Amino acid sequence: MNPLPTQPEAGASRPVPGSVSGAAGLASVNLLEFDLDGLAAFCEGLGEKRFRATQLFRWIHKSGAADFTQMTDLARSLRDKLAGRACITAMPVLSEQASSDGTIKWLFDVGGGNAVETVFIPDDERGTLCISSQAGCAVGCRFCSTGHQGFSRNLITGEIVAQLWFAEHHLRQRLNLPEGTRAITNVVMMGMGEPLQNYNALVPALRVMLDDHGYGLSRRRVTVSTSGVVPMIDRLRADCPVALAVSLHAPTDALRDDLVPLNRKYPLHELLAACRRYLEAAPRDFITFEYCMLDGVNDSDEQARDLLRLVGAGASHNDPQRVSCKFNLIPFNPFPASGLKRSPNERVTAFARVLQDGGLVATVRKTRGDDIDAACGQLAGEVQDRTHAHTRMTRAPVQVHRSGSAVANTIKAGRAGAQETHG
Repeated sequence: MNPLPTQPEAGASRPVPGSVSGAAGLASVNLLEFDLDGLAAFCEGLGEKRFRATQLFRWIHKSGAADFTQMTDLARSLRDKLAGRACITAMPVLSEQASSDGTIKWLFDVGGGNAVETVFIPDDERGTLCISSQAGCAVGCRFCSTGHQGFSRNLITGEIVAQLWFAEHHLRQRLNLPEGTRAITNVVMMGMGEPLQNYNALVPALRVMLDDHGYGLSRRRVTVSTSGVVPMIDRLRADCPVALAVSLHAPTDALRDDLVPLNRKYPLHELLAACRRYLEAAPRDFITFEYCMLDGVNDSDEQARDLLRLVGAGASHNDPQRVSCKFNLIPFNPFPASGLKRSPNERVTAFARVLQDGGLVATVRKTRGDDIDAACGQLAGEVQDRTHAHTRMTRAPVQVHRSGSAVANTIKAGRAGAQETHG
C-alpha cells in the first residue's frame, strides 16, 4: 500500500461517506444487512427481478453509493421504491486513531452504550482490515483485553459488513486510489468477539466479502479466527470455507483450560480433529495456529516440543494425527488486568527455532498499532457487560504444567476418538 497522507489527530472523527440520516432512514431496511441472495429476495418483494438486485449490490459494495439517485442504471420506479423503504447506512464513527506505523483504528457506535473497534493495517502492497463480530466477547481468554470487557451482544450482518464498507470506500477517497483499485485486499475476523459464536450473522457477511459483485476477495484472503468452537468449525467447512486461524496458545488441556476457557467444552483432541476435517474443504492446505507468547507460562522449549507432538510434526501425510499447519507466534501486548508478561524476544526466537527444526513453519507476528492499542489482543471498545466479566476474570495465577505426559494423553484421546468414529 502507498503511505497514508497526513493523519488526523488521535480521537478525531470523520464523516461516513454517503451516510444516510433522518428518521425515515433510521426506520428503513439497511441494505448492508443482505448478501446477494438476501438482496434478491428483498427486491423480489418489491416486484423486481434478480438482475436488479445485482445492479443494486454492485452500486452499494463496488461503488460505495449510499444515495439511490446516484444509481443511474436502475429504473426510476425502483429508485423511488427504495427511497421509501430502504437505506444504506454505516455506523457512526466515534473516533479515529492513527499509529506512527500507518495503522488506523476506528471506534464505531453500535448503540446501547456499546462501541466496537476496527483496524486497518497497511503493509507494502497489502491492506488488511481486522473486523469485529461482537460487542465484547464471552470466551474470556486470559491474555485478551476484549474478554476482560465482558460481552453485551452479537453484531448483526449489516454491522459486520458496514466496517468493510466504510473502510474500503473511505480509504479509496483518502488515499486517492485509481478507480477499480482496492484499499482492502485482506480481511481477518480477528477483532472483538468470537466470530463462530455469531455464526448466523457471520456467514452472510463473508458471502458479501467473497462475492464478485461485492468486494471480490478470494477465500484465501478472508480469514476467520476462532478460539475453537468445534461444531461451528464443521458448519463453516460445509457452508463457506475460508482461511481458518485457531487461537491455540497452549500445548496441553491443563494449561489451555486456564488460558482459553472454551477448551473445557471442546478440548484439544476434539479441536484438532475438527481442524483436520476442515482441511478437506479449506482454500489453503494448512491451518494457522495462533500462539500468544507469555513469559514463563507457555514459552519453554519443552512446550514447543509438546506442540510438535500435538500436531504430529514429522509424521507422514497419511498419518491420521497429523495436522497440516503453520504457527504464528504473537508477542503478548500487556494490559494491567491480565497479570501476564510478554516473552522476551530471545525466548520467542528460541521457541520458533524449536518448531522450525521440527519441520513446522513458524513466524513471529510483527506488532502493529500498539501505540494506539490496536495490536493483537488490545481491542476493547466500549462494552455494556451482561456477563459479570469483572468477577469472572478475577482468577488465581496461571498454573503451568510442563510435563509432556499431558500431550501424550491428548494424543491418545484423539486416537481413541478416531477409532470410535471409524470403528
